[in-house]
Amino acid sequence: MQEHYGIALAFGTVGFLLMYCGFIIQKLISPKNQTPEKMNTYECGEVPEGEGWLQFNIRFYVIALIFIIFDVEVVFLFPWAVVFKDMGFLTFVEVFVFMLILMVGLAYVWVKGDLDWVKMKLKYGTGRYSASRLHEAETK
Repeated sequence: MQEHYGIALAFGTVGFLLMYCGFIIQKLISPKNQTPEKMNTYECGEVPEGEGWLQFNIRFYVIALIFIIFDVEVVFLFPWAVVFKDMGFLTFVEVFVFMLILMVGLAYVWVKGDLDWVKMKLKYGTGRYSASRLHEAETK
């Protein structure tokens, strides 16, 4: 039993060294001339507005998590579809219950309003959003 700890320690040490070898090589061969243009935030060719450190709305994170959850759950349907004829009616009922649970979850998220991209209107838009329709609708 003790020899298994040695193997795990050896694999951990080799993995740790390989990870830090990449960092060391990158540090040695990377260019050192950091100009203000290179250190500027990249926004797909547009002139950046403000700092690069800003808070993102949690709404994007929640929608991404919901997408990943439902996407992963749908992947479980592919193996079932392959063996459906061989498994019989009980498998159909099990997948029906599975899909019912997914639909209840989707309905819950939908009713809760977590699928809405825009939950509030911008009262005082700034920058490129100052001429947006949300700002115009608020002023009318």
